[in-house]
Amino acid sequence: MLNYLNIQGYPIKKNVHSYRQGDLLITYDVNSGSLHLLDQGTFDLIKACEDLQEAAKDITLEGINQVLNRAGKQAFGEEEIFEILTEVDELRREGTLFSGEAKAVTPNYPEKPIVKAICLHVAHDCNLRCKYCFAGTGAFGGNRMLMDFETGKRGIDFVLESSGHRNNCEVDFFGGEPLLNFRLVKDLVNYGRKAAADQNKTVKFTLTTNGILLDEKVQAYLEQEEISVVLSLDGRPEVHDRMRPYADGRGSYSKVTPLIKQFATKRPESSPYAVGTYYYVRGTYTHFNLDFDRDVLHMADLGINRISIEPVVAGPKDAYAFQEGDLFKIREAYDRLGEELVARRAQDKSFNFFHFNVALDQGPCLIKRLSGCGAGHEYVAISPEGDLYPCHQFVGQVEYKMGSLYDKNPHQLKAGLVQDFRAANVSAKSSCRECWARFACGGGCHAANVSFTQKLTEVYTMGCELQKKRLEVALYVKIKEIEQNTRALSFGLVPDIRC
Repeated sequence: MLNYLNIQGYPIKKNVHSYRQGDLLITYDVNSGSLHLLDQGTFDLIKACEDLQEAAKDITLEGINQVLNRAGKQAFGEEEIFEILTEVDELRREGTLFSGEAKAVTPNYPEKPIVKAICLHVAHDCNLRCKYCFAGTGAFGGNRMLMDFETGKRGIDFVLESSGHRNNCEVDFFGGEPLLNFRLVKDLVNYGRKAAADQNKTVKFTLTTNGILLDEKVQAYLEQEEISVVLSLDGRPEVHDRMRPYADGRGSYSKVTPLIKQFATKRPESSPYAVGTYYYVRGTYTHFNLDFDRDVLHMADLGINRISIEPVVAGPKDAYAFQEGDLFKIREAYDRLGEELVARRAQDKSFNFFHFNVALDQGPCLIKRLSGCGAGHEYVAISPEGDLYPCHQFVGQVEYKMGSLYDKNPHQLKAGLVQDFRAANVSAKSSCRECWARFACGGGCHAANVSFTQKLTEVYTMGCELQKKRLEVALYVKIKEIEQNTRALSFGLVPDIRC
């Protein structure tokens, strides 16, 4: 009876993720991207089959009932299990549960990298001294300096030329604090728009700032030029000021918060998916604020409705680094945040939390999902001196220098590094190949992986656990959103299984 379902050799844990979130029992079919709401019996059956498979045992009715008995749950009778299996098999046949594994794909990259985006480090200096700063409080381990126009111009020329057939390029002004070099930012925007137009291309500009210098003139300019903006705020005053002080130790919350609030009002329709001309307020949580959901809600209560808050990446000796036991509290914070977001949406008081955004019926193709962010071959960072690195977090690490804008051929990126980053995809990472969340993260952050494992192809396990938790809550929030919008569980991509 169980054999006709044809799952004896099917790797369940890898391809079917079943979990409880809030008041829902959810199964996510990894390869089809389908979500299912389950009743308790169907959920127990799938989890029991997974347990048997993990123990290298055949999936039989007797084995399933033994698993249920050990868990203190009621065993299945033959009639009941036949009914469940019949419904599950219908979904298997339609390809939305226990679906076939996606075929292995190998990206077909051109020999010469097509670089579509650059991160211009216009300032290796900062007016804050953030304690967790991966950039060494702005200097990236070198001298404090500002980029000059010639280097910035070469950077613009580099991306326009290196983008090949692509008509759309992206430039992010970064630091340190890029508004310390605001004159250059304006000059490069002016140059970049003209240079792109001459080649029948467009350039999308983004600027990442701590907000200290975000006065009305700067805000007006960013609006006029339709420059997307990422602003830094960690949340509650005591949390923000602890980690983001001035050089003299004074907190920066009271300075930046009114400016960030003011700017947020200028873009009420900003995209939750960071497309078009958008703003996002980005924070960092550490061991000191494991209740970071309160920081997200603090920002939402300020009227900020585009929020991202990221886990700190720190060494074990740093006081603010995550410690043993923190993961449980972090997961609880994501759970609480998901419930609060659902509740506020029901009250028409919604905000957007970046990591809970999922688009089940669209999004990147399979190759993009497997290959990740494109650092080191589709995206590079450029230091004030004109040195090229795989991304902003590698800047200053000599072993990852890919070239220079002042080389005879600046478009000839270091071939070995290009290949290393192209090869550092999900398929190259053993833990990723068996992970149910493999299509959601592209193998994690390259810089974090290197920082913790010294290898591009070995993952930062804490980052993996957080990614999986965020995805679980994101899927839950998505289902609740559909429930609120349609009042019908059988709508769209959320089939109803015996609910």
